[in-house]
Amino acid sequence: MNTADLGLPVDVPSTALFTDQYEFTMLQAALRAGTAHRRSVFEVFTRRLPEGRRYGVVAGTGRVLDAVANFRFDADVIAFLREQNIVDSATLDWLASYRFSGDIQGYPEGEVYFPGSPILRVEGTFAECVLLETVILSILNHDSAIAAAASRMATAAGGRKLIEMGARRTHELAAVAASRAAYVGGFDSTSDLAAGFRYGIPTVGTSAHAFTLLHDSERDAFRAQVDSLGRGTTLLVDTYDVAEAVRTAVEIAGPELGAVRIDSGDLLLVAHRVRQQLDELGARHTRITVTSDLDEYAIASLAAAPVDAYGVGTQLVTGSGHPTCSMVYKLVARARGEGPDAPLEPVAKKSVGGKASVGGRKWAARRPDAEGVAEAEVVGTGPVPDGLVHHQLLVELVRGGEIVAREPLDVPRERHRAARGALPMSATQLSRGEPVLPTEYV
Repeated sequence: MNTADLGLPVDVPSTALFTDQYEFTMLQAALRAGTAHRRSVFEVFTRRLPEGRRYGVVAGTGRVLDAVANFRFDADVIAFLREQNIVDSATLDWLASYRFSGDIQGYPEGEVYFPGSPILRVEGTFAECVLLETVILSILNHDSAIAAAASRMATAAGGRKLIEMGARRTHELAAVAASRAAYVGGFDSTSDLAAGFRYGIPTVGTSAHAFTLLHDSERDAFRAQVDSLGRGTTLLVDTYDVAEAVRTAVEIAGPELGAVRIDSGDLLLVAHRVRQQLDELGARHTRITVTSDLDEYAIASLAAAPVDAYGVGTQLVTGSGHPTCSMVYKLVARARGEGPDAPLEPVAKKSVGGKASVGGRKWAARRPDAEGVAEAEVVGTGPVPDGLVHHQLLVELVRGGEIVAREPLDVPRERHRAARGALPMSATQLSRGEPVLPTEYV
């Protein structure tokens, strides 16, 4: 079932309060000053990648579109803002009919990005754009961090299957978003049924140690599982003695046993022993899945092991040490006057300590070398050079308040695979290093 275009069955009624209070106080002051309706351009970008990362991954764009569509101030929300005296009555009247009517362009979901990349560009009046800052950053910072970790793990896995299993390690709604981002980044399935329901991600799961411990013997537990789920199930073999469990598993399920799961111990050593034992027992097609607090480095260390799939939880849903991308949402241009035809002028924060920004409404392109491999991320504010016209990165997402870029989740997943494949080979190295592409401003 394709659920990409459905509503939000796993969410809250409105995204309007997924924001910081100062967005509302700025709105009130701008309304009073007569500047709230000036045409404005905001951009999302990051000044640097997390330490040691070679590239970032854009994820959460589809969720941003959902959030913008669902950014509504219903009676209960208005009542809360009034009771808490957040803004005055005139501002509440304006909020009651809020609908984003501007335009949004951005890197398509699944694309890679680098420092300074204009990942998202939001255009409209100051009033309607400024309110979206926090929810947009909340989604993109979280989902892009998960997708970047997932991408590194997918590279380390070298084509072997990856299962997202982090629901019990994070907030229940964050777990659904993490499953989605992991799928974009290269994971194949999830244990989280809410993610499967909301986004159509393949779901998997069989049993935990508790199921084995429930029964009088491991043999009884395996028999019960095979009787219920069939010979193609995955049996967990490290509750007691691994070798004895493997022997019992094959006796009960036969050579048609789907897989065994190993969740503890020296995974490299145990996997080799289990593979040898399975082969000797005639279960040559039985797969081996390993779990146990894996990250991209642990996965890479198992490259020589006879492992068929990896299950990853904690390290994935926490971004493998980098749970945010430090993206910011900055005003980069605003109209000189109130009229719709008033010309835009660049604006930028001047600051010491690395927090300065570059003004102007930007385009971005990725310049390839003679062999078609990306060699630079080019960002500019003027005309796009002829040689880069066909390599531009931003696409239209929202036009006049209407979403124009809905797509099934498999599309950004495949897009990321292609984008990562077009980078220099050093992009996939797990060793620490600088961004694999320089950002050039023209």
